[in-house]
This record gives sequence, structure tokens and C-alpha cells, in this order.
Amino acid sequence: MNTLPISYQDVVAAAERLRGVAHRTPIFRSRTLDKILGCEVFLKAENLQRGGAFKFRGAYNAISALSHAERAKGICAYSSGNHAQAVALSAQLLGTRAVIVMPADSPQLKLDATRGYGAEVVTYDRYTESREDIAARYTKERGMVLVPPFEHPLVMAGQGTCAMEILEDVPDLDALIVCTSGGGFLSGSATAVKGKTPNILVYGSEPETADDTKRSMLAGHPVGEGVPSTICDGLQTTRPGDMTFAVNKALVTDILLTSDTEVLTAMKFMFERLKLVVEPSGANALAALMSNRSLFSNKRVAVTLSGGNIDLARFIQLLHNV
Repeated sequence: MNTLPISYQDVVAAAERLRGVAHRTPIFRSRTLDKILGCEVFLKAENLQRGGAFKFRGAYNAISALSHAERAKGICAYSSGNHAQAVALSAQLLGTRAVIVMPADSPQLKLDATRGYGAEVVTYDRYTESREDIAARYTKERGMVLVPPFEHPLVMAGQGTCAMEILEDVPDLDALIVCTSGGGFLSGSATAVKGKTPNILVYGSEPETADDTKRSMLAGHPVGEGVPSTICDGLQTTRPGDMTFAVNKALVTDILLTSDTEVLTAMKFMFERLKLVVEPSGANALAALMSNRSLFSNKRVAVTLSGGNIDLARFIQLLHNV
């Protein structure tokens, strides 16, 4: 692990920066869910994190680690929504400004929240334009500091603090399942888990129509694709990062795939039985457990609920026919 982009000590340092700033989110249990799946399930509710998602951890860790001179330049980021809100909120808390490049078809709730935290939002067409190119132009023209959504050691380490909290709260854990897009959450979580308790198995989860990490793991190197079609708008990254993939290839057991129908089933269960509102991306890891239950029979399994940023109309629309 010493040759990997981040270490367990980087996650420990991130936890210190986040202490008293990030919420220590609760873990929910359901005896009904345990009975259905044949295992003990521990749901880490990052939908209740500041900004509505785990992304606050990585964004705040990265921005707070900058010097005063760097922060004074302003922050630029690109995101489909949750990292956007996280950067905007973190910039506000740390007294700097932010420009966020977001897809024009991002959920309105996420666009409005990002602007509400004081950020300037620049929209683009995710199918014909490159968000990386647009962000690069803004950082060059305005002299801003780029904080990408996953391909950054401090972002990765910040996300890993979620798994660190799980390990502190749940003894004798057998496995952890983390939703996967660019791989920042998964790589940070795997680093935290393997650095503290190496025998715990770490799994990623992603939509079957957005399986770039799964295909990359099989190929042995990052594999790209076009913008995938899935209700999990936060998991539409076209390619895992080089740094995140290096960590995940070394530390992650496997990537589990989900259908949109399975995601909706998980969302419905959490709403009806646990009274939790979770967005599709945030329900992906539980959907992966529910559809791969035989892998975890009689095990103690933690699942990350990565976010809850979904507006009421969309939530009702998605679950209407489930």
C-alpha cells in the first residue's frame, strides 16, 4: 500500500480536518432487511451529511488543506451535482469563491443548491462538451485552483473518513459495499478499511449500464466509455481516474452491478421501512447487496448510502410504478 496514491495516515489526517465540521452520520438497522437478505446490514446514512452527500468530506478536506494564498484565488470544480454542492459549501465555509461546471441536465435541486451556497454555476452539454476542458479554461483565465470530484489525493482521503467512522461504530465487520463512479469514494474507503482491518472485504457497486470500473478491473487498466444511460445521475462518469483505479485494483475484491429496477426497489424499501429519502446513486450499494445476497449470507455487511439529493417530483415519478 506504500506505493499507492494515498495511505491510511492520509485518511487519519483528513478526519482531523473534518472533526467538528462534517456530520458524523448515523448507522441505521432494519431487522426486516436482515431477515430478507440473510445477513446483518449496517446502513451508513451519508444522505444526512452536510450538502446531502458524502462528497462534503473530500471537498472540505481538499480546500481546507490549501494555503490562504491558494484559497484566495478561488476554487473551480466540475460535477453532476453532489461534488458541486460540496465544493460550493466548503468554499463558503472557508471564505473563498467557487465556480462550478455542471451539466445543463443536472437535477434542478442540485443546480439550485449549488447556487444557493454562493457558487457561480457554468452549465454545459454533457454529451457534446468536455467538462474538464471547460474547467481548465476557467482555472487558467481566472487563476483558480481546481478541485476535481475524485482524481485528487486529498479528495480521496476525505471520502475515506466515512469508512473510518463505520469501523469505529461496527465491530467485527465482514464486508463493506460502496457505490462507484470515478472511484474516489471507493478508493478512500478501501484505504481506510484495509489500513485498519485488512481482512474486511471491500466491494464497489455501479449500474450495469455504467460499468466502466468493472470493465476496467477486468482489463487491468482504466477503460473509458460514452456517457451512460442510468437513473443514477451521480454515477455517470465515463472513466475511472488513474489514481483511484490504482487503489481500487489493489484493494477492492470486486465490483457488483445493479439494474435501475433494483435501485428503485432499494429506494422504496428505505423510504417505506426506514423513512430515509435516498437518491438513485445513493441507493446503488444497497441495491447491489440485495441483488447479490448469496455472497453475504450470515455476514456483517456495511453499506454506504452516498446521497439524498433528489427533489420531491422526481422521487415520486421514479417510485410511482415500483
